[in-house]
Amino acid sequence: MTISSGHIAAATLFVLGILHILFGVAKFRQALGAAWGEGLFNRFGANDERRLAFWFIAFGPPLVLCGHLAWRAAGAADTASLGLVGIYGFATGAVGIVAFPRSPLWGLVAVSAVLIAIGEGWIV
Repeated sequence: MTISSGHIAAATLFVLGILHILFGVAKFRQALGAAWGEGLFNRFGANDERRLAFWFIAFGPPLVLCGHLAWRAAGAADTASLGLVGIYGFATGAVGIVAFPRSPLWGLVAVSAVLIAIGEGWIV
C-alpha cells in the first residue's frame, strides 16, 4: 500500500481524536473522578464542569471514526468521500472557531481543508 496525502490527513484526523480524548481525561480528571465516585449514572447534567468534561471527551470518538473512515477512503482512492469528510470537519471546526476563537479547532479546520483539496483534486 502506498501512503498518500489522503492517508496522512486521515491519520492526522485520527490522532486529533485520540489526543482529544486523552487531553480531556487529563484536564477533567477531578470532575470525572468525582462523577465516578458518585456512581457515574446521571452525574454529568447538574454540574457545568462535568458537562463540559463529558462533551469534550465525547467529541473525540467521532474524530477517530472520521479519521478511520478517511483512511479507508484513501486506501480505496475514494477522493469524493475524503472531500465529504473534509466538508463536515471544516463546517464543524468553523462553527466552533466562531464560538471559541482561541480553541484548537483550527487544527480540525486545517486538516479538513486538506481533505477538501484532495476531494477536489487540488492535492494528489
